[in-house]
Amino acid sequence: MGNRGMEELIPLINKLQDAFSSIGQSCNLDLPQIAVVGGQSAGKSSVLENFVGRDFLPRGSGIVTRRPLILQLVNNKAEYAEFLHCKGKKFVDFDEVRQEIEAETDRITGSNKGISPIPINLRVYSPNVLNLTLIDLPGMTKIAVGDQPPDIEHQIRDMILQFTTKESCLILAVTPANTDLANSDALKMAKEVDPQGLRTIGVITKLDLMDEGTDARDILENKLLPLRRGYIGVVNRSQKDIDGRKDIRAALAAERKFFLSHPSYRHMAERMGTSHLQKTLNQQLTNHIRDTLPGLRSKLQSQLLSLEKEVEEYKNFRPDDPTRKTKALLQMVQQFGVDFEKCIEGSGDQVDTAELSGGARINRIFHERFPFELVKIVFDEKELRREISHAIKNVHGVRTGLFTPDLAFEAIVKKQIIKLKEPCLKCIDLVIQELINTFRQCTNKLGSYPRLREETERIVTTYVREREGKTKDQVLLLIDIELSYINTNHEDFIGFANAQQRNIVNKKRAIPNQVIRKGWLTLNISIMKGGSKEYWFILTAESLSWYKDEEVRSICSVFLFQSLPISFELKTSTTKVPSKASQFTQRLSW
Repeated sequence: MGNRGMEELIPLINKLQDAFSSIGQSCNLDLPQIAVVGGQSAGKSSVLENFVGRDFLPRGSGIVTRRPLILQLVNNKAEYAEFLHCKGKKFVDFDEVRQEIEAETDRITGSNKGISPIPINLRVYSPNVLNLTLIDLPGMTKIAVGDQPPDIEHQIRDMILQFTTKESCLILAVTPANTDLANSDALKMAKEVDPQGLRTIGVITKLDLMDEGTDARDILENKLLPLRRGYIGVVNRSQKDIDGRKDIRAALAAERKFFLSHPSYRHMAERMGTSHLQKTLNQQLTNHIRDTLPGLRSKLQSQLLSLEKEVEEYKNFRPDDPTRKTKALLQMVQQFGVDFEKCIEGSGDQVDTAELSGGARINRIFHERFPFELVKIVFDEKELRREISHAIKNVHGVRTGLFTPDLAFEAIVKKQIIKLKEPCLKCIDLVIQELINTFRQCTNKLGSYPRLREETERIVTTYVREREGKTKDQVLLLIDIELSYINTNHEDFIGFANAQQRNIVNKKRAIPNQVIRKGWLTLNISIMKGGSKEYWFILTAESLSWYKDEEVRSICSVFLFQSLPISFELKTSTTKVPSKASQFTQRLSW
């Protein structure tokens, strides 16, 4: 590439991967990488072995790759391999590399074809490779085989998504050419996480096994299912070649010959093959690292400052100093109280934009859930009328009453008020549960001190439960107070007096005498001397008035004209509208 700094990017990321893998965590950093995705027997292993020029990956039927394999290729004069879990041991025989991969896989997953997301880190030094890092993921399957769990398909899918959903991960989608490319599992999975095709690199294998008369030219020319990074075709060794230990260098030469001689691919032969694929991946990974490096550096610096601040707190820490222990204990308990208060009051330093938490959830219970529970209180109107009738008759006994007795009214009303107890108690239960969830979330910072965390949760839970009992007693007491006296003089109570008062108010709020229409009015009256005449009229909700000779005359009731054969022609002119609708004519006949 000519740029020494750029050449060091991939080894730099390799060192970070090794460091994070050795401590068992990723430090929440999404390192730039290439994930190899494909179905079983798609040719993923053959592609990786062609890169190295050695047979070193496990082979067989069913799921062979059962743990993610982080394969780091390093250009070096000497050829050997190293595992991160076998520090200091160099593997010169690549058959031993295969055996070590199988043994390390079985150590975690067992021999029942199960899978595990814990990766195996393998670094291969060779003069035949370019600096490159790939993650070989288990092949996608549909059916569980042998002792595999029934949900093996979902487990593999979740593992693949764990890598491919990260924006920093490039996707190497491997698809055999002798299958329907439109239904490719690898391309379909890549489409889900990368719908625009910006991070996906397509690899088409088994081009030499396509039916006679067919080819993958449209795919390789990026016409059928376009990807921004395009497609590259490769020809791997057949199973017969692998069983016969055919040399990989000879296979690469046969691959080159295939593309140069095939009529559909010879014009693009320079852009096909394993060698071109390796160069392309090296350059694209280097460019990808370069593009993501600023954000990666910013995250590293932020986490470094946070860790340095935490280290500073323990710089002068002496475990044997009892005063230090007491002070540290008080600080942690006080911090727990501050965090809990911030969660409830909503004054925390960091605002969660993903979901509601703490006080916001309690607020939603009071203003959304509790009213909803009240609305859910339904009653059968027919049954209620029957109860009212029975209550009135039972109070009157053998007598015939003229008015509704107060006892019947109170009996019915109290029965409805009692229904408020259940939603009120349910509201308290929901709030208590949210309080418990909130303070348990706040005790996560005490994870380094399990006994302190357990004791803190026990004390706070006990206190909250005590408050719960007293709160329920207070709410029930409030409802009992409402039951003990029905205040019919309250302004919200609609009795006879309030109903009569509201009726008077509604009458005072009568609709004003609004103008309905006005315009020129032509009166055609057969008994009127002189025929029809035009007047300017104003029709309101209460009267009909017209103007003539600067005089105003009102007709308070239109029924005055019922005895006369009168017809009104209303003409309302519009301004500058050159159409037949420039005049609106309406005839009213009585």
